Amino acid sequence: MLRRLVAALLFSLLAVQAHATALVPDTAAETEAATPAPEAGSIELSQDPGEDGRIEARLNDIFANVPSLAQVDVNVRRGVVILSGTVPDDAAAARAEAIAAGVEGVATVENGIERDVSVNLEEGIGGLGDRVQKFTRVLPLAGAALLIALLIAAFGYLIASFTGFWHRVAPNGFLAELIVSAIRFVFVILGIVIALDMIGAGALLGAVLGGAGVVGIALGFAMRDTVENYVASLMLSLRQPFRANDHVVIESHEGRVIRLTSRATVLMTLDGNHLRIPNSTVFKAVILNYTRNPQRRFDFELGVDADDDAEAARRLGRDTLGALAFVLNDPSPEVRITQVGDSNVILRFLGWVDQREADWHKAKSRSIAACKTALEEAGFALPEPIYRLRFDQRTMPLPFENVGEISGTKTSARPAVPEPATEPAPESTPSPAPAKTMLEEDVGPEDEIARMVEDERASDSDQAKDLLDSSRPVE
Repeated sequence: MLRRLVAALLFSLLAVQAHATALVPDTAAETEAATPAPEAGSIELSQDPGEDGRIEARLNDIFANVPSLAQVDVNVRRGVVILSGTVPDDAAAARAEAIAAGVEGVATVENGIERDVSVNLEEGIGGLGDRVQKFTRVLPLAGAALLIALLIAAFGYLIASFTGFWHRVAPNGFLAELIVSAIRFVFVILGIVIALDMIGAGALLGAVLGGAGVVGIALGFAMRDTVENYVASLMLSLRQPFRANDHVVIESHEGRVIRLTSRATVLMTLDGNHLRIPNSTVFKAVILNYTRNPQRRFDFELGVDADDDAEAARRLGRDTLGALAFVLNDPSPEVRITQVGDSNVILRFLGWVDQREADWHKAKSRSIAACKTALEEAGFALPEPIYRLRFDQRTMPLPFENVGEISGTKTSARPAVPEPATEPAPESTPSPAPAKTMLEEDVGPEDEIARMVEDERASDSDQAKDLLDSSRPVE
């Protein structure tokens, strides 16, 4: 198996090498193809004596005055120019061929010039010296460009240093910091662009900016979640969807808002725990805010016996809710008959409270106790589920008066079970039970979670990072 694998790899390498060899063109063939063919009728039938010498002398004179072509040798035979020698690069060889082809009387050019790949230490040191001299000459200009770039960047930092002004202009501190950072960045880039343009490095600047653009796109894809969260933080700071200490439900997370930072929204759950939700999730989530509207409705269900007057129980429950001091009269309380069960009639009680004066949970708890007590004291039964057994009439009933025999065994008579007495339904709506007055105490809005949030916000020294602004309207 290993031999087959090695053989397959060798065969693949040979195939790739053959394909690469086929793709590499022959240098001589390339040269012939690159040499333009003479136009039809452009070559004369006869040649003046001494014309080859004149062409050769002219080309030698031209090449001698071009430093990169000084090592090119010219030989002319009957209008055919044969070039030989060495040049620094391929571009110089192509230039020599083009010059030779442009001389009058030349029929064609045979380019045999080779590229000089030898290492000339003296020339290399001389070239390095020339570069050092050029760099020395450009140093004053580079220093001036650097000075101008620093002055422009310093001016940008000076403008950005007026933080008080930008905090007054921007809607919040987060946006003000973003504006300050943008001003600094723009002025630094402007200084670099002007400095590179002064020293003639515009091409380098274009290459750097192009590379930075590609890197920026790659980083944008890699840090997509981070960028999305940053933009969501900016939008939340502008829209202000809630206030500090608001009781909210964000998706399935419930609690009171502690603060909004540049990365996350911090809640305190109803269990007293800190919960951090990424701002990208908060921005896209459905937010339920219990605090925005001070009036909030509570509801609960109670069941009365099916034999009782459901309408009388409904009126009694409504009057009981209305008599509670913490239940609002506008909107007025209401009791609805929602369904008839197997053994009872379900009543749904609805009441409104002002959350600034009464705690919602306490009000609901006291209302349930008050309505249950009122219904029971008025004679209404709140039964548990009752199951009724019905015997099939086709079955022979057992004797109850006389003694009978079943399978030879004597059984005694069983007394009839008396029917349970049915209490008459109340004729009129009873008044609310007096006991309800004892249930109206201690319903004030004393939320321990709200106090914990206020204490934490008061003790937090880093309030500058909180993006919630009570002076701006809530969206």
